[in-house]
Amino acid sequence: MDKPHIVVLGDAEQALRRLGDWQGIDLAARVTVHHQPLQGAALLSALQEADVLVLLRDRIPMDAATIAQLPRLRYLVFTGSRNATLDAAALSARGIPVSHTEWGPSKDSTCELTWALILAAMRQLAQYSALLAQGQWRAAAPQALPGVLHGEVLGLVGLGEIGRRVAVVGKALGMQVLTWSPNMTPERAAVHGVQAVSLDELLSRAKVLSLHLVPSATTRHLINAERLAQMRPDSLLVNTSRAALIDTGALVHALRANQIGMAALDVFDTEPLPADSALRECPRLLLTPHLGFVVEPVYQTFTDGVLQCLQAWLAGQPLPRLLKAAT
Repeated sequence: MDKPHIVVLGDAEQALRRLGDWQGIDLAARVTVHHQPLQGAALLSALQEADVLVLLRDRIPMDAATIAQLPRLRYLVFTGSRNATLDAAALSARGIPVSHTEWGPSKDSTCELTWALILAAMRQLAQYSALLAQGQWRAAAPQALPGVLHGEVLGLVGLGEIGRRVAVVGKALGMQVLTWSPNMTPERAAVHGVQAVSLDELLSRAKVLSLHLVPSATTRHLINAERLAQMRPDSLLVNTSRAALIDTGALVHALRANQIGMAALDVFDTEPLPADSALRECPRLLLTPHLGFVVEPVYQTFTDGVLQCLQAWLAGQPLPRLLKAAT
Protein backbone atom coordinates (compact mmCIF):
# COMPACT_ATOMS: atom_id res chain seq x y z
CA MET A 1 0.00 0.00 0.00
CA ASP A 2 1.23 3.51 -0.86
CA LYS A 3 2.24 5.71 2.01
CA PRO A 4 -0.26 8.45 2.82
CA HIS A 5 0.69 11.83 1.40
CA ILE A 6 0.97 14.76 3.82
CA VAL A 7 1.04 18.22 2.21
CA VAL A 8 2.11 21.31 4.18
CA LEU A 9 1.09 24.72 2.83
CA GLY A 10 2.28 28.20 3.72
CA ASP A 11 5.47 27.48 5.68
CA ALA A 12 7.09 30.67 4.36
CA GLU A 13 9.52 30.71 7.29
CA GLN A 14 10.70 27.17 6.50
CA ALA A 15 10.33 26.45 10.21
CA LEU A 16 8.41 23.19 10.64
CA ARG A 17 11.18 20.93 9.39
CA ARG A 18 13.86 22.87 11.27
CA LEU A 19 12.07 22.89 14.62
CA GLY A 20 10.77 19.33 14.76
CA ASP A 21 11.83 15.71 14.50
CA TRP A 22 10.04 14.36 11.41
CA GLN A 23 11.94 11.08 11.20
CA GLY A 24 9.07 8.87 12.34
CA ILE A 25 6.55 10.64 10.13
CA ASP A 26 8.86 10.41 7.12
CA LEU A 27 9.05 6.64 7.62
CA ALA A 28 5.27 6.30 7.67
CA ALA A 29 4.23 8.94 5.12
CA ARG A 30 5.32 10.96 2.12
CA VAL A 31 5.66 14.61 3.12
CA THR A 32 5.66 17.58 0.75
CA VAL A 33 6.20 21.10 2.11
CA HIS A 34 5.33 24.18 0.06
CA HIS A 35 6.96 27.39 1.25
CA GLN A 36 5.68 29.74 -1.45
CA PRO A 37 1.98 30.68 -1.70
CA LEU A 38 -0.08 28.63 -4.15
CA GLN A 39 -3.38 29.44 -5.78
CA GLY A 40 -5.60 28.37 -8.64
CA ALA A 41 -4.44 25.45 -10.75
CA ALA A 42 -1.08 25.25 -8.96
CA LEU A 43 -2.84 24.81 -5.61
CA LEU A 44 -5.18 22.10 -6.88
CA SER A 45 -2.31 20.28 -8.53
CA ALA A 46 -0.32 20.28 -5.29
CA LEU A 47 -3.27 18.90 -3.34
CA GLN A 48 -4.67 16.24 -5.68
CA GLU A 49 -2.90 13.38 -3.91
CA ALA A 50 -3.07 14.84 -0.40
CA ASP A 51 -4.42 12.53 2.28
CA VAL A 52 -3.55 15.03 5.01
CA LEU A 53 -3.32 18.80 4.70
CA VAL A 54 -1.40 21.04 7.11
CA LEU A 55 -2.11 24.78 6.90
CA LEU A 56 0.16 27.42 8.39
CA ARG A 57 -2.33 29.94 9.75
CA ASP A 58 -4.90 31.25 7.24
CA ARG A 59 -2.45 32.18 4.51
CA ILE A 60 -4.02 29.99 1.84
CA PRO A 61 -7.84 30.02 1.79
CA MET A 62 -9.49 26.61 1.80
CA ASP A 63 -13.08 27.14 0.70
CA ALA A 64 -15.81 24.63 -0.09
CA ALA A 65 -15.11 24.71 -3.83
CA THR A 66 -11.44 23.83 -3.28
CA ILE A 67 -12.22 21.16 -0.69
CA ALA A 68 -14.67 19.53 -3.12
CA GLN A 69 -11.80 18.98 -5.56
CA LEU A 70 -9.60 17.07 -3.09
CA PRO A 71 -10.80 13.47 -3.46
CA ARG A 72 -8.22 11.86 -1.18
CA LEU A 73 -8.31 14.30 1.73
CA ARG A 74 -8.91 12.54 5.06
CA TYR A 75 -7.53 14.89 7.73
CA LEU A 76 -6.66 18.57 8.08
CA VAL A 77 -4.51 20.36 10.64
CA PHE A 78 -4.03 24.12 10.96
CA THR A 79 -1.78 26.12 13.27
CA GLY A 80 -3.25 28.37 15.91
CA SER A 81 -6.80 28.09 17.17
CA ARG A 82 -8.71 30.07 14.54
CA ASN A 83 -8.67 30.01 10.74
CA ALA A 84 -10.99 32.55 9.11
CA THR A 85 -10.40 31.24 5.56
CA LEU A 86 -11.19 27.58 6.24
CA ASP A 87 -14.65 26.19 5.44
CA ALA A 88 -14.93 23.83 8.41
CA ALA A 89 -18.55 23.03 7.56
CA ALA A 90 -17.55 21.67 4.13
CA LEU A 91 -14.97 19.43 5.77
CA SER A 92 -17.44 18.28 8.40
CA ALA A 93 -19.99 17.43 5.71
CA ARG A 94 -17.46 15.00 4.24
CA GLY A 95 -16.56 13.57 7.64
CA ILE A 96 -13.04 14.99 7.48
CA PRO A 97 -11.73 15.72 10.99
CA VAL A 98 -9.95 19.02 11.65
CA SER A 99 -7.39 19.62 14.38
CA HIS A 100 -5.51 22.74 15.38
CA THR A 101 -2.42 23.52 17.42
CA GLU A 102 -1.97 25.74 20.42
CA TRP A 103 -0.66 29.30 20.03
CA GLY A 104 2.33 29.85 22.26
CA PRO A 105 3.12 33.48 23.21
CA SER A 106 1.59 34.98 20.05
CA LYS A 107 -0.36 37.67 21.94
CA ASP A 108 2.82 38.85 23.63
CA SER A 109 4.79 38.79 20.39
CA THR A 110 2.13 40.81 18.56
CA CYS A 111 2.05 43.36 21.37
CA GLU A 112 5.82 43.64 21.20
CA LEU A 113 5.74 44.14 17.43
CA THR A 114 3.04 46.78 17.82
CA TRP A 115 5.30 48.73 20.11
CA ALA A 116 8.33 48.11 17.90
CA LEU A 117 6.40 49.74 15.05
CA ILE A 118 5.15 52.62 17.19
CA LEU A 119 8.59 53.41 18.57
CA ALA A 120 10.38 52.95 15.24
CA ALA A 121 7.90 55.20 13.44
CA MET A 122 7.83 57.88 16.15
CA ARG A 123 11.63 58.03 16.41
CA GLN A 124 12.11 57.80 12.61
CA LEU A 125 14.51 54.87 13.02
CA ALA A 126 14.22 53.64 9.42
CA GLN A 127 15.09 57.08 8.08
CA TYR A 128 18.06 57.58 10.39
CA SER A 129 19.36 54.09 9.71
CA ALA A 130 19.15 54.79 5.98
CA LEU A 131 21.15 58.01 6.43
CA LEU A 132 23.94 56.12 8.15
CA ALA A 133 23.92 53.42 5.48
CA GLN A 134 24.35 56.20 2.91
CA GLY A 135 27.38 57.61 4.74
CA GLN A 136 25.49 60.54 6.26
CA TRP A 137 24.78 61.58 9.85
CA ARG A 138 21.87 64.03 9.69
CA ALA A 139 19.52 64.98 6.85
CA ALA A 140 20.88 67.58 4.43
CA ALA A 141 17.76 69.75 4.68
CA PRO A 142 15.77 70.84 7.75
CA GLN A 143 12.99 68.43 8.69
CA ALA A 144 10.64 67.67 11.55
CA LEU A 145 12.35 65.85 14.41
CA PRO A 146 11.00 62.78 16.23
CA GLY A 147 8.34 63.21 18.88
CA VAL A 148 7.86 61.90 22.42
CA LEU A 149 5.04 59.60 23.51
CA HIS A 150 4.96 60.59 27.18
CA GLY A 151 1.85 62.68 27.81
CA GLU A 152 0.29 61.80 24.46
CA VAL A 153 -2.95 59.88 23.80
CA LEU A 154 -2.90 56.22 22.78
CA GLY A 155 -6.14 55.20 21.08
CA LEU A 156 -6.94 51.48 20.98
CA VAL A 157 -9.57 50.14 18.61
CA GLY A 158 -10.30 46.91 20.48
CA LEU A 159 -9.32 45.90 23.99
CA GLY A 160 -8.95 42.14 23.73
CA GLU A 161 -5.95 40.11 24.79
CA ILE A 162 -3.53 42.02 22.57
CA GLY A 163 -5.12 45.43 23.03
CA ARG A 164 -4.90 45.07 26.81
CA ARG A 165 -1.23 44.23 26.59
CA VAL A 166 -0.62 47.25 24.38
CA ALA A 167 -2.48 49.42 26.91
CA VAL A 168 -0.21 48.30 29.75
CA VAL A 169 2.88 49.44 27.86
CA GLY A 170 1.25 52.72 26.86
CA LYS A 171 0.47 53.52 30.48
CA ALA A 172 4.02 52.60 31.50
CA LEU A 173 5.27 55.16 28.97
CA GLY A 174 3.09 57.84 30.51
CA MET A 175 0.40 57.90 27.82
CA GLN A 176 -3.31 58.45 28.37
CA VAL A 177 -5.05 55.36 26.98
CA LEU A 178 -8.48 55.61 25.35
CA THR A 179 -10.42 52.78 23.75
CA TRP A 180 -13.39 52.04 21.54
CA SER A 181 -14.92 48.90 20.07
CA PRO A 182 -18.45 48.01 18.94
CA ASN A 183 -19.29 46.43 22.32
CA MET A 184 -17.09 48.48 24.62
CA THR A 185 -18.52 49.75 27.93
CA PRO A 186 -17.05 52.27 30.40
CA GLU A 187 -17.05 49.57 33.07
CA ARG A 188 -15.09 47.07 30.98
CA ALA A 189 -12.53 49.70 30.00
CA ALA A 190 -12.14 50.86 33.60
CA VAL A 191 -11.27 47.32 34.73
CA HIS A 192 -8.13 47.65 32.60
CA GLY A 193 -7.36 51.20 33.64
CA VAL A 194 -8.35 52.85 30.38
CA GLN A 195 -11.18 55.18 29.33
CA ALA A 196 -13.93 54.23 26.87
CA VAL A 197 -14.88 56.98 24.41
CA SER A 198 -16.81 57.29 21.16
CA LEU A 199 -15.06 56.41 17.92
CA ASP A 200 -15.25 60.05 16.84
CA GLU A 201 -13.47 61.17 20.01
CA LEU A 202 -10.89 58.41 19.72
CA LEU A 203 -10.01 59.41 16.16
CA SER A 204 -9.77 63.12 16.93
CA ARG A 205 -7.66 62.80 20.07
CA ALA A 206 -5.25 59.90 19.48
CA LYS A 207 -1.64 60.64 18.66
CA VAL A 208 -1.23 56.88 18.13
CA LEU A 209 -4.21 54.86 16.87
CA SER A 210 -3.61 51.12 17.09
CA LEU A 211 -6.04 48.53 15.71
CA HIS A 212 -6.80 45.30 17.59
CA LEU A 213 -10.15 44.02 16.30
CA VAL A 214 -11.19 40.87 14.48
CA PRO A 215 -12.88 42.13 11.28
CA SER A 216 -16.61 41.63 10.83
CA ALA A 217 -19.25 42.87 8.44
CA THR A 218 -19.58 46.03 10.54
CA THR A 219 -15.86 46.70 11.02
CA ARG A 220 -14.59 45.98 7.51
CA HIS A 221 -12.91 49.18 6.27
CA LEU A 222 -13.65 50.77 9.62
CA ILE A 223 -10.80 53.17 8.92
CA ASN A 224 -12.00 54.68 5.65
CA ALA A 225 -11.56 58.08 3.98
CA GLU A 226 -14.08 59.77 6.25
CA ARG A 227 -12.48 58.48 9.44
CA LEU A 228 -8.93 59.14 8.27
CA ALA A 229 -10.02 62.76 7.78
CA GLN A 230 -11.07 62.86 11.46
CA MET A 231 -7.61 61.89 12.70
CA ARG A 232 -5.00 64.35 13.93
CA PRO A 233 -2.69 65.55 11.15
CA ASP A 234 0.29 64.45 13.27
CA SER A 235 -1.16 61.05 14.19
CA LEU A 236 0.31 57.58 13.68
CA LEU A 237 -1.97 54.75 12.50
CA VAL A 238 -0.76 51.24 13.38
CA ASN A 239 -2.28 47.94 12.23
CA THR A 240 -0.98 44.60 13.46
CA SER A 241 -4.45 43.03 13.41
CA ARG A 242 -6.12 42.49 10.02
CA ALA A 243 -5.83 44.43 6.78
CA ALA A 244 -9.60 44.42 6.26
CA LEU A 245 -9.96 47.02 9.02
CA ILE A 246 -8.43 49.70 6.74
CA ASP A 247 -9.43 50.91 3.31
CA THR A 248 -5.96 50.71 1.79
CA GLY A 249 -6.69 53.06 -1.09
CA ALA A 250 -8.00 55.68 1.31
CA LEU A 251 -4.89 55.31 3.49
CA VAL A 252 -2.58 55.80 0.51
CA HIS A 253 -4.46 58.97 -0.40
CA ALA A 254 -4.39 60.25 3.19
CA LEU A 255 -0.63 59.79 3.45
CA ARG A 256 0.05 61.39 0.09
CA ALA A 257 -2.23 64.32 0.99
CA ASN A 258 -0.62 64.74 4.43
CA GLN A 259 -3.95 64.14 6.17
CA ILE A 260 -2.24 62.00 8.82
CA GLY A 261 1.32 62.01 10.01
CA MET A 262 2.44 58.40 9.61
CA ALA A 263 1.30 54.82 9.35
CA ALA A 264 2.85 51.47 10.24
CA LEU A 265 1.41 48.25 8.83
CA ASP A 266 2.16 44.58 9.43
CA VAL A 267 -0.88 43.17 7.57
CA PHE A 268 -2.04 43.59 3.98
CA ASP A 269 -5.01 42.87 1.73
CA THR A 270 -2.84 40.54 -0.36
CA GLU A 271 0.09 38.68 1.17
CA PRO A 272 2.88 38.60 0.25
CA LEU A 273 2.57 42.27 -0.63
CA PRO A 274 2.55 42.61 -4.45
CA ALA A 275 5.59 44.23 -6.00
CA ASP A 276 3.44 46.91 -7.61
CA SER A 277 1.48 47.80 -4.46
CA ALA A 278 1.02 51.54 -4.00
CA LEU A 279 2.00 51.03 -0.36
CA ARG A 280 5.60 50.39 -1.39
CA GLU A 281 5.92 53.94 -2.71
CA CYS A 282 3.91 55.70 0.00
CA PRO A 283 5.51 58.45 2.10
CA ARG A 284 5.85 58.20 5.89
CA LEU A 285 4.87 54.55 5.92
CA LEU A 286 6.66 51.78 7.83
CA LEU A 287 6.00 48.24 6.57
CA THR A 288 6.79 44.82 8.03
CA PRO A 289 5.89 41.46 6.39
CA HIS A 290 3.22 40.15 8.82
CA LEU A 291 5.61 39.43 11.67
CA GLY A 292 3.19 39.73 14.59
CA PHE A 293 3.19 36.03 15.49
CA VAL A 294 6.39 35.12 13.62
CA VAL A 295 8.73 34.34 16.51
CA GLU A 296 10.63 31.20 17.47
CA PRO A 297 8.53 30.21 20.53
CA VAL A 298 5.27 30.44 18.59
CA TYR A 299 6.60 28.38 15.70
CA GLN A 300 7.98 25.82 18.12
CA THR A 301 4.46 25.48 19.54
CA PHE A 302 3.04 25.19 16.02
CA THR A 303 5.58 22.53 15.10
CA ASP A 304 5.04 20.49 18.25
CA GLY A 305 1.28 20.60 17.74
CA VAL A 306 1.44 19.61 14.07
CA LEU A 307 3.72 16.67 14.82
CA GLN A 308 1.47 15.51 17.64
CA CYS A 309 -1.57 15.58 15.36
CA LEU A 310 0.17 13.78 12.49
CA GLN A 311 1.62 11.10 14.75
CA ALA A 312 -1.81 10.42 16.26
CA TRP A 313 -3.47 10.19 12.83
CA LEU A 314 -0.80 7.87 11.43
CA ALA A 315 -1.05 5.62 14.50
CA GLY A 316 -4.85 5.52 14.46
CA GLN A 317 -5.01 7.16 17.88
CA PRO A 318 -7.50 9.80 19.11
CA LEU A 319 -6.90 13.09 17.33
CA PRO A 320 -5.97 16.05 19.53
CA ARG A 321 -7.72 19.44 19.63
CA LEU A 322 -10.53 18.60 17.20
CA LEU A 323 -12.79 21.41 16.00
CA LYS A 324 -16.30 20.89 17.30
CA ALA A 325 -17.75 21.34 13.81
CA ALA A 326 -15.69 18.39 12.58
CA THR A 327 -16.44 15.92 15.38
